[in-house]
Amino acid sequence: MLDHLQEVLRTKCQLHPSMPTLVGVSGGPDSLCLWDALRRLGYPTIVAHYNHGLRPEADEEAERVRQVAATAGVPFVLEQAKVAEIARRESRSLEEAARVARYVFLFTQAQRFGVQAVAVAHTADDQVETVLMHLLRGAGLSGLSGMPYRALPNPWSQTIPLIRPLLDVWRAEVLGYCDEHGLHPAYDATNLEQAYYRNRLRHDLIPYLERYNPAARRLIWQSADTLRGDSEVINKAVYQAWETCTAEVGPGYVALDEVRFRDQSIGMQRQLLRQAIAWLRPGLRDIGYATIERGLRFLAEARPATQTDLAAGVRLFYEPGRLWITELQVDIPAMGWPQLPREMKEVLLEIPGEIALAGNWKLSAQTVTDVQVRQAEIFHNVDSFQAWLDSDSLPDRLLVRSRRPGDRFQPLGMSGQSIKVSDLMINNKLPERLRRAWPLVCARDEIIWIPGLRPGECFRITPNIQRALHLHLKRFPGP
Repeated sequence: MLDHLQEVLRTKCQLHPSMPTLVGVSGGPDSLCLWDALRRLGYPTIVAHYNHGLRPEADEEAERVRQVAATAGVPFVLEQAKVAEIARRESRSLEEAARVARYVFLFTQAQRFGVQAVAVAHTADDQVETVLMHLLRGAGLSGLSGMPYRALPNPWSQTIPLIRPLLDVWRAEVLGYCDEHGLHPAYDATNLEQAYYRNRLRHDLIPYLERYNPAARRLIWQSADTLRGDSEVINKAVYQAWETCTAEVGPGYVALDEVRFRDQSIGMQRQLLRQAIAWLRPGLRDIGYATIERGLRFLAEARPATQTDLAAGVRLFYEPGRLWITELQVDIPAMGWPQLPREMKEVLLEIPGEIALAGNWKLSAQTVTDVQVRQAEIFHNVDSFQAWLDSDSLPDRLLVRSRRPGDRFQPLGMSGQSIKVSDLMINNKLPERLRRAWPLVCARDEIIWIPGLRPGECFRITPNIQRALHLHLKRFPGP
């Protein structure tokens, strides 16, 4: 077993024997076996124990682990918490609260000590149970692949890998190792309690499956190992699609480009939704089939500015051009779009002159006298964030303001007919959240240009004019 583990540590976990590894040690047979094997193979270790405070014997077990570390002369770190209170406060199951709290502790200590990895003692039996849990939850390929030997990045760190060296070691082998090397593990009585879902799988479902095929455990493990290899291939394609479809990413939100997303196959769309949820909820294990299909059904029928809940406080919001996956309390940003600053209702724009808008946008105005020379540029403008107007019919200063109730506008090309600004914005699929602070350029009381949409009919440029007003709204690089 030690020879085999040495190979796993070197190739699959990518450990270096000269650097320390933090080992999560509960005091049970699996974690004691892992720590002892690492020590015997010459890997420097730090023993980390998390006392969940759930059982009367928890303090005694923590002390036993401390003594084991002290006898071996290796560093020992301990944290104690009342996980039951954490579970109630965060509305999590007891199992999930304990898992999250334990990993937060392990990676906090890993960062503190500057270790090369965090090692935990999941065995081949744990892998089988995990795959069955995911299968019964309706998971996709990543869930049916089970746990990897080495995970980086992982839900707890972008720089410190989580490793599981015992993933192909069965629990019977672990118990034999403990007997052979004189280890005296503690046994958690809660592992027998049927109230816990994993325990029911372990003691009821798996033995039942073995009545149909005695090799059920081994075959499930092999299937997961095969699927994990397939998943690595698919993940490369998902990464490429993610890079193609992701429009914006920020604290609490991910925006996908609607056109590029809808161009993907249904299978890839499922993967991208899973990836987006995982981005916002690292470590979330309940991204099941129903969650993803609910999101796809919503997108097939969605009307602009509508939303649906996905999972764990994450919503899917639709607007033409963007699919937003956000935390419920996060306001969808106007990043990438021109907006008047919150404190600004209106501002004067001198000619020539320039004003700054939110998000590093700048609106400039200048008079152009070489109209005849620049006719091709002026009369064939295809940039909706530029406008050329008749300068002689305009005042020396313009007003830039936000929309007002009842605003009307005469767009170029409508033969002088006016339309409500709100209707024009809707017809051009301008996202609702952007309309209130969208900049409107006005001459006195008349709107002459709506950037991104159209210039006004009354101030249109004609071939005979001598001077033109050039308006240009442009975004500059910046924070």
